[in-house]
Amino acid sequence: MNERNHVRNLVVAGLMLAIGIIVPYIFHSTGIPGTIFLPMHIPVLIGGFLLPAYLAFLLGILTPLINSALTGMPVLFPMAVIMTFELGIYGLLASVFYRRMKFPSVIALILSMIGGRLTAGLIVFILAIFFAIPLEPITFVVGATTSGIPGIVIQLILIPILIHGIVRYTTLNLD
Repeated sequence: MNERNHVRNLVVAGLMLAIGIIVPYIFHSTGIPGTIFLPMHIPVLIGGFLLPAYLAFLLGILTPLINSALTGMPVLFPMAVIMTFELGIYGLLASVFYRRMKFPSVIALILSMIGGRLTAGLIVFILAIFFAIPLEPITFVVGATTSGIPGIVIQLILIPILIHGIVRYTTLNLD
């Protein structure tokens, strides 16, 4: 990768991280439930489409951890831990499916969302075994998905439109 693309990727990652911190803060400070609208997921998923896999994965890992450290939301244990893996996988899979495997944006998005939720269930399973947290993996995944339906619908509509516009109307080189 040439130096210009590297700098561009770092700027995009930083921008997505900033959005991933500011937007959830606005949601929480105004009383809009983040568990319903999933404001942290959108910039991570967009980052997955625009960034190489390693940076998209790192973006997904850092976003919930920094949010937890700065605002206390999500609570570090267990939610930020679960979301760290879930969002890391969102970013990683979105990048791999869209940039490397050239899947259409909607398909890459859906597969990334499924992969992230399954990862969240796996992490809940591991945490339940080793830390005796009172969560059941399947119930957690179904509950998080059900309560997050408005956010999921927003993601399915907004993200492909944004990605199409960014790719078509900017000079970003996604290769």
